[in-house]
Amino acid sequence: MTLPVDSAPHDRPQDVLHGRWGYAGIGDRIAALVLERPLGWRWLLGFGITGLGTLMLLTAMAYLFAEGIGIWGVDIPVAWGFAIANCVWWIGIGHAGTFISAVLLLLRQRWRTSINRYAEAMTLFAAAMAGLFPLLHLGRPWYVYWLMPYPDTMDLWPQWRSPLVWDFFAIATYITVSFLFWYVGLIPDLATLRDRARVRWKRLAFGLGALGWRGEARQWERHQQAYLLLAGLAAPLVVSMHSVVSLDFAIGNTPGYHSTIFPPYFVAGALYSGFAMVLTLAIPLRHAFKLQDFITERHLDNAAKVLLATGGLLAYATRPRRSAPSSAATATRSRCRSTAGPAPMRRSIGRW
Repeated sequence: MTLPVDSAPHDRPQDVLHGRWGYAGIGDRIAALVLERPLGWRWLLGFGITGLGTLMLLTAMAYLFAEGIGIWGVDIPVAWGFAIANCVWWIGIGHAGTFISAVLLLLRQRWRTSINRYAEAMTLFAAAMAGLFPLLHLGRPWYVYWLMPYPDTMDLWPQWRSPLVWDFFAIATYITVSFLFWYVGLIPDLATLRDRARVRWKRLAFGLGALGWRGEARQWERHQQAYLLLAGLAAPLVVSMHSVVSLDFAIGNTPGYHSTIFPPYFVAGALYSGFAMVLTLAIPLRHAFKLQDFITERHLDNAAKVLLATGGLLAYATRPRRSAPSSAATATRSRCRSTAGPAPMRRSIGRW
């Protein structure tokens, strides 16, 4: 099989892609989507729809601040409502990007390189949306600094038993590490766009983002060290982030929520929903930008295998199971029987 003229046999990517692509050819093909592809009516239509959605979000937020969080159904004894459901959903969506970027990098899974960039970008947007809802849940988001330990003269500290404080630190850490991991991996790509850009302001913009990257061996060595270090930091976040969010539910006494299985259940559900979103984005993008040679059936098949595995974990966690009644519940029923009167009266009370 002959190779393109821009690629020597030892420069070929691993057998993950379709077609006879070399590294230079891949760079030209992907950079052309950013630098040379014109803005068609489909892009403008999508931008207009998303802009209307953003205006709807801002309008809903203004109405929330004017009326209060009671419009979400939050009232005594309901502590969580619309906000926590959205927070959990967005965090779950963002978990796949961290898993693809960090865990699969540490496991040396080379098929991740075709989908990790937009999966990481999806993680950042999802984490930003997830961090928005705890702030809105406060009702008075201008007091959000009360959640963080800052030095003050009154020696006031956050309520460490509050799940909102846990969410603040978990989401802030998640966004910070995810952004650093995304940006460090993007530096060589920004340098590629800088070298191929023909417009001066684009070269300046990409050059500022590339931080003087020249592709030297010394730079690649430092880059790989930093990338692996951030991957080691980000990998535990896949488990710890959603485990903290699950404790928002598990620490309460609400029936059905007060369960020790919630942390692994939430982590499996986050990976399940996150990889589902990866496929939801990958399949249309693959068709719209003619990327069938780069996002192949192998990528879709591997993502589907992760969906199958995490779906099996969810099915195990939600299986019907019988639990023995607790001693407290047994004692309560005994007291009710002793105070309800004779058996005929108890039956009539029950029917009433």
